[in-house]
Amino acid sequence: MTRERVVQAAGAVPWRRRRGRLQVAMVHRPHYDDWSWPKGKLDPGELLPWTAAREVAEEASLQLSLGLPLPTARYRMPSGGVKQVHYWAGRVTGDLGDLQHEVDEVAWLSPDQARRRISYPHDREQLDRLLELDDHGMLDTWVLVVLRHALALERRRWDGPDWERPLVPRGFEDAKVLATTLQAFGVDRIVSSPSARCTDTVAPFVALSALKPRLKRGLSEEGFEAEPHKAARHVRKALAKGRSTVLCSHGPVLPSMLEAAAEHTEPGSPEEATVLDLARTGMRKGGMVVLHGTGQGESARVLASETW
Repeated sequence: MTRERVVQAAGAVPWRRRRGRLQVAMVHRPHYDDWSWPKGKLDPGELLPWTAAREVAEEASLQLSLGLPLPTARYRMPSGGVKQVHYWAGRVTGDLGDLQHEVDEVAWLSPDQARRRISYPHDREQLDRLLELDDHGMLDTWVLVVLRHALALERRRWDGPDWERPLVPRGFEDAKVLATTLQAFGVDRIVSSPSARCTDTVAPFVALSALKPRLKRGLSEEGFEAEPHKAARHVRKALAKGRSTVLCSHGPVLPSMLEAAAEHTEPGSPEEATVLDLARTGMRKGGMVVLHGTGQGESARVLASETW
């Protein structure tokens, strides 16, 4: 039996507010004479969130921060095979200038105008979900990213202090991919273990974002052994700030961090189950869980999670 070819793609529904009113951006492609959300195919070596942000930048010349995921579209292509497009809500943070040749117009529309202009019925699902999120105050969100450092040299092959143990070449390559993904989610604060394998992991994002990382011993293995309560405290502080943050740490420290994050999920929710399951089973090196949140202080709560 031949397996059907599935092309992976990603995009976003860009949104902004003007005079308190929600607007969304659609693109017109003259080759197809259609109106749709900006989207495009996954390139080798990248993760889907970055594909979404990159394609919006390329097609609509808009810079954005990804918010909550929207329904995935799946449809048959005229050339054969199936295209699966992953979507996010995308809060627009900047205009990048001229359009590329594939798109000749970007239109900012009210939700009602967008609904009338949509060329494909499957594109209405993303708009419907976006409006639902807006009605429930879940559109303008921030993220907390809990990141395990990328692949490092094995302990048995390293003679120096463990905190100086570096990444291997594969780890450095993975760190570059992580950097663009963190950028796609609008991360603007970096908190990391001071161990080399963590600082090496966030280094490409430091270079890309020009942010100064905050190094916290409580996120290191040595610090966790001495004061095991501090890692969870860093998570709670980050959630209370309500600011998009990445926390980079180590496998043995992550369960405590994830359990602290689970305290801010709805009891019995899929988000709580996902986070607690990761605390039990662990995360792969270079893996991250993206927690979408809203509110600040005691009212901060996690609305959804993604694992990459």
